[in-house]
Amino acid sequence: MVRFVGIGGSLRADAHSYQALHVAAERLRSLGAEVEVIDLRSLNLPFCRGGQDEYLDYPDVARLRQAVKQADGLILSTPEYHGSLSGVLKNALDLLSFEQLSDKVTGLISVLGGQSNSNALNDLRVIMRWVHAWVIPEQVAIGQAWSAFDPNGQLRDEKLSERFDQFARSLVENTCKLRGVSVASAQDVLVSQAGVLTTGSTNTDSTNNGNKEGTATSTRS
Repeated sequence: MVRFVGIGGSLRADAHSYQALHVAAERLRSLGAEVEVIDLRSLNLPFCRGGQDEYLDYPDVARLRQAVKQADGLILSTPEYHGSLSGVLKNALDLLSFEQLSDKVTGLISVLGGQSNSNALNDLRVIMRWVHAWVIPEQVAIGQAWSAFDPNGQLRDEKLSERFDQFARSLVENTCKLRGVSVASAQDVLVSQAGVLTTGSTNTDSTNNGNKEGTATSTRS
């Protein structure tokens, strides 16, 4: 099947962005995908100095780069700070290059303390388009994230849970297509494990999922 790396964009111990990331990872695994969650809280990463410095004093930079390079796709989950993505996630992306990010099928998630909006997601789309990644149309913005999860880290809202299902199916489907995995094989997994197969991109309510850009391929610059 296909392999994903998930990166959370918070340094908080109880970060909702990581709760959302783990929900997405569970949905992807249920579809037969392999998922590695990279916890930036456990990595010693420097501030990006520009260029492609090897940062030999920071071996976690090489670890991050290698993990992303070997993945077929990415999940990026960020809190929204001052109307955009977090600085820690932006710095992690700055430490990566076209070599690691180009052609990666990417799904985006944001969590907010207030009302749901797409500000951080829109900025992430611009960043990922710039590095020639393929961003799927489906995205998840979780408003009032403090109330979205139960004590076990599971989603309370059924509609939000359904959006994660749509998000995961689209990410797996589009990654399989781009990586040349047999459509029949992908369908077999999706039908048998998810019960529902969407053909092409899933139509979702833009109020719930933020702005769509038509198809996964339309986000490429």
